[in-house]
Amino acid sequence: MALTTGIVGLPNVGKSTLFNAITQAGAESANYPFCTIDPNVGIVEVPDYRLTKLTELVKPKKTVPTAFEFTDIAGIVEGASRGEGLGNQFLSHIRQVDAISHVVRCFQDDDITHVSGSVDPIRDIEVINLELVLADLETVEKRMAKVEKQVKQKDKEAIAEYDVLSKIKDSLEEDKPARSVELSDEEEKIAKGLHLLTMKPVLYVANVSEGELLEADENPKVQKVKEYAANEGSQVIVVCAKIEAEIAELEGDEKQEFLDELGIAESGLDQLIKAAYQLLGLETYFTAGEQEVRAWTITEGTKAPQAAGVIHSDFERGFIRAEVVSYEDLATEGSMSAAKEKGKVRLEGKEYIVKDGDVVHFRFNV
Repeated sequence: MALTTGIVGLPNVGKSTLFNAITQAGAESANYPFCTIDPNVGIVEVPDYRLTKLTELVKPKKTVPTAFEFTDIAGIVEGASRGEGLGNQFLSHIRQVDAISHVVRCFQDDDITHVSGSVDPIRDIEVINLELVLADLETVEKRMAKVEKQVKQKDKEAIAEYDVLSKIKDSLEEDKPARSVELSDEEEKIAKGLHLLTMKPVLYVANVSEGELLEADENPKVQKVKEYAANEGSQVIVVCAKIEAEIAELEGDEKQEFLDELGIAESGLDQLIKAAYQLLGLETYFTAGEQEVRAWTITEGTKAPQAAGVIHSDFERGFIRAEVVSYEDLATEGSMSAAKEKGKVRLEGKEYIVKDGDVVHFRFNV
């Protein structure tokens, strides 16, 4: 499933350092603006303790986690919507992603310059958000000018689109993102076709210093970011990009030992990956057999045939039914045969909506 979240932020907020830690892809990181000119794309595994447990139970020949895509987008500056910096290029890269992870600098370091001369996370957020709003406003106004001709001819579809455009325009003119506009399901479909930047869901990533990570809630800058995010219904993840870069170089037990030494239950990157995954309404189901235990990505509300189609189109085309057991029931009973004996395995048809954590065996015929 080719859904991706773009990592954005002003120059020198720790954005590329964080991306490097996530993907170990080696995106250039330097103490000056625009060191990341072309977007870097990295595929990362989605951490899931359930996959580890299923592997222990089934003992397959191989285990395959599901994956998620991050795109590192170069730093935006004030005036990007007018082409300042490398604005137009960066905005087009944002347009191609499904969600936005907005990295915000919440640490003080005199050795790392700030493009605005001082550290103010809310100002930084508003700089980027305003540039996205202005870019969307231009898009909406251009579209309205085209649709007006059809509206005059009493075209019903054009009238419906114009009404949606008008609602969004009013919001954008108040410096509010398009996602804040209340729309019906039909209006949502129309708005989605506009590919607006501020329609994309946002996750804020507060980047703190090493000494502040464990007491991040007491950081006034982090508090401000959380208040801002709460007002627009967004989530905040707190990370220390510098520490995450160190963790990324470790493996297995070394990684866990380092986390234990720091007093951290879960790395910020694991939290970020999970949060970004959830931001797009994604879920995981599993297949488990002697050959492999594997995690698969679907969107919330996916029915069984379409979930089967994620594995192979033949599975969807020839779908008969699905044998389903929840991860919790399978883990409790210890094996598929034991789960069947206890009546925990169900046969489901074409209308069944696959749930997060389902372990499924599809029956099909082509």
